[in-house]
Amino acid sequence: MGVMEKMRNSTASILWILIFSFGVLWVLADTQVFDAVAVGPTSLGEVNGDEISLDEYNNRVSFYTEQFNRQNTGLMSLEQRAMYEQQAWDDLVAARLIEQEMNKLGITVTDSELVDMITGENPVPFIRQQFQQEDGTIDRIALRAAIEAPENQEVWMMVEQQLRDQRRQEKLNNFIASGMRASNLEIKNQYINENSFADIRFVRFPYSEISEDDISISESEKRDYLRNNPDQFKREETYRFRYVSWDTSPTQRDTLNTISDIENLRNDFIEAENDSVFVTRNQTEVPFTSEYVPIDELSDEFRVILDLEPGEVSEVVMVDGDPHMFKKIDRRGDEVKFAVMAYTVVADPVGTLDRIAEQAREFEFFADQEGFEREAERRELTVRTATATKGSPFVPGIGQSSQLLRELENMRVNRISDPIETPDMFLVVQLLERTPEGTRPFDEVRGQIENILKNERRKELTMRRVSEMLSPDMTLEELAEAAGKEVQVTSDIRLGSNNIPGAGREPQVIGSIFSLESGERSNAIEGQNAVFVVFADDVMIADPSEMSSSTRAQIKQRLEQQKMMAFNQVFIDQLKADARIRDNRSVLLR
Repeated sequence: MGVMEKMRNSTASILWILIFSFGVLWVLADTQVFDAVAVGPTSLGEVNGDEISLDEYNNRVSFYTEQFNRQNTGLMSLEQRAMYEQQAWDDLVAARLIEQEMNKLGITVTDSELVDMITGENPVPFIRQQFQQEDGTIDRIALRAAIEAPENQEVWMMVEQQLRDQRRQEKLNNFIASGMRASNLEIKNQYINENSFADIRFVRFPYSEISEDDISISESEKRDYLRNNPDQFKREETYRFRYVSWDTSPTQRDTLNTISDIENLRNDFIEAENDSVFVTRNQTEVPFTSEYVPIDELSDEFRVILDLEPGEVSEVVMVDGDPHMFKKIDRRGDEVKFAVMAYTVVADPVGTLDRIAEQAREFEFFADQEGFEREAERRELTVRTATATKGSPFVPGIGQSSQLLRELENMRVNRISDPIETPDMFLVVQLLERTPEGTRPFDEVRGQIENILKNERRKELTMRRVSEMLSPDMTLEELAEAAGKEVQVTSDIRLGSNNIPGAGREPQVIGSIFSLESGERSNAIEGQNAVFVVFADDVMIADPSEMSSSTRAQIKQRLEQQKMMAFNQVFIDQLKADARIRDNRSVLLR
């Protein structure tokens, strides 16, 4: 039966379906649901219901853009802009989270506090800076006049809000710092860790000496390990994709054009009376220095300067692929002063990059119509496959690209992206698979688990062998002879250190050493890389009562700084983990 005949026979059914569908559409239209869909999200995002506006975001991005422009002479790349856009978003989310946390803690600034910050005996630095007199006192009359002037009303409202926010932040910092105080016990323990030493001899039995033939790990043991330790194998959302790329490295023409740009400045460089102003105005890559440089410190590429007369400018010299011109300013004995005009060869934005971008756009258009692989084959482009992980902008085989990661996060499976520009290539990608976060599958981690279990088995076997070999009265020398090993000697091991000279990182072994008395031999000690048997020649435990007040203060300050640094690293991350964060950037900024 043909398709048209089937449709004719199904006309009644189709008609009723259409009538029902239009009826639903009319009902929905009356409820204005389509207006809501068309409008989409009204804010850039939300943090626990607190909106982040598009204006806020744009202002923050503009702040970073202006900073970049003040500090750099070149154009901002798309990858740099993507990094600043992500930083702007992170800043706004963090600000909302901190504001909400202060509200939860009841941290407020009263009107009387605000008045005291402005007109009190010790006003904030901003007020002091604006109204301080030569004798260091505050000009109270001028301050009062500025406050009461009608034209300053809006300015004062902004100043008051900033001062209120600043004081709230100070209160939060003080609240956090109050929980970071170092106790007397912590200070004493730190002093003991830093000032206790031991001289030891030891025999070491590395786990690596256990042969593979002595170890057998079953499949059931591996699966049990994964089942009992799922958190060890957690992963973020991952994206498997294929891509084609176009290299955006400078062409030979780009190099010749850059050389020509340098050469065109040669006569002006010769005639320049102020070399510092000249090279700065012409944006040289080598900053001007007025200092004399010892001749023996000149690199081989810069030694062309020695063949010049004062005021003479060299021909163009290529240094690491970039054109340079050198001007000898003066020579003083074995030192020389000079200026350099140098440009980095980059791909021409029009002649090179626009041409490549057009090729990438054409591929993306036809790949969407004809198929990714078919269009790549037609254009003789190599298709490669890669995997990226959410939150990690480094992609193996491609490099650092926040743009690529953002695109992958917002793509649907099998969709083809617009061209993506990285620092050294254009990409067009097709998302093949999106794997949600969670525990990695057994087949993917089988080898990793096997290595973990083998290492544990090596530890067990080594501990058993050493314990069986070691008798209560056996000396280190007798143990070493029986095992065919040497007795190693080391001194001045600090209790607070993690490394044993000649044995590597072994904090657990060091802890066991300081549980021994001088002249005592240990039993077998399980370390990270080996089993140890130790003889303590001398163990000296520091006495905290000998700690001076200055040492106590230094230790206290250091411990509190360490606590604050550790807290800051997890504070925002923990707030984010507990928050409901809605990110509409992929919709509003599409």
